[in-house]
Amino acid sequence: MRVLKTLLVTMLVVALAGAAAFGTGLLTSDQISQAGIFRATDSPEPTPDEPGGAPTPGRGADTDEPLPTAPEPAPEPEQRGPVLAPGDRGVQVRELQSRLFQMAWFPELTTAYYGTGTREAVRGFQDKRGFEPTGVVDRKTWRRLVSMTERPTHDQLFNVLRPGPALLARDATGEQVRDLQARLVSIQWLFGDVTGTYDAATVEAVRGFQAKREIPVTGEVDQRTLDRLHAMTYTPTYEAMHNIEPKLGALDPRCRTGEVLCIDKSSNSLRYVVDGKVQATYDVRFGSDELPTREGAFSVFSKSRDHVSSLYDTSMPFAMFFSGGQAVHYSPDFAATGYAGASHGCVNVRDYDGIAWLYDQVDIGTPVIVYWS
Repeated sequence: MRVLKTLLVTMLVVALAGAAAFGTGLLTSDQISQAGIFRATDSPEPTPDEPGGAPTPGRGADTDEPLPTAPEPAPEPEQRGPVLAPGDRGVQVRELQSRLFQMAWFPELTTAYYGTGTREAVRGFQDKRGFEPTGVVDRKTWRRLVSMTERPTHDQLFNVLRPGPALLARDATGEQVRDLQARLVSIQWLFGDVTGTYDAATVEAVRGFQAKREIPVTGEVDQRTLDRLHAMTYTPTYEAMHNIEPKLGALDPRCRTGEVLCIDKSSNSLRYVVDGKVQATYDVRFGSDELPTREGAFSVFSKSRDHVSSLYDTSMPFAMFFSGGQAVHYSPDFAATGYAGASHGCVNVRDYDGIAWLYDQVDIGTPVIVYWS
């Protein structure tokens, strides 16, 4: 009995000592094992290098070294595509067209559509600057154009035209009026003699010219009207300004027999001749230096009353072909712009009624003589 009591007291002391040691965290693993206390093994503590683990030195908020950040994204390369291209529409196209107008590559009125005219204007601008003439506005082209022009105003962008101060008006007289009238005669807006007086007929001719070009219609000549007229006409000769009829050159000897279309490059004239007698005379213009009208003796081999050029997609009414694709025909452009333009090699006539009559007189096989008198 005494021995049993001694054993119970000893076990109680050991238990109390173990509990105290465990509470103060001083137990060894062997002591814990001996005490029957075991650590769980299905939920291991996170390690520093695993998500949720303790911070590693140099990577935590408690260190002086900042956390590494994601690398800065590389800057996007400059856009290489076009700024504007054929088929585009909108206000920026208007701005392009207005700036091209300032450089004399495009008409004053904007369209907001990047069509054939705009493309060709861009090509010209690019070629002039040594750029590749693509007709597409890339950033290099746009920067150069902007650097050379002024920002268009709202009115310029949207074709709100206002008349400028009058340079010539009714009752004005002098050589400037003669020059004006001769130019209007050359593009068939004024008929009759050049008088040197800005009369009612001149007012109406100017009004018609302005309306056709969508210039503010005043009947007075402002700078815009004068610039447009000069761009479309040659400087008139003294004879033209003083109603002196130019003398036509002599008929080529080949024109003196039978029915002939006698075309004189020296006097820009076509004479319809039968047995040496001139039946009708017409003003004509010819091809450019790049596409000249051929000279020599030919004959009409084909006629087409309502012809349209398959090469240039232009109207060629009353066409009488005499050498390949070259023909005598009516030209609405010649009627509108006079000698300021040129054909693609054809002989242009601007008298519609006259060429309509001539077309019915001329037969297949009629000789055509093109010469210098």
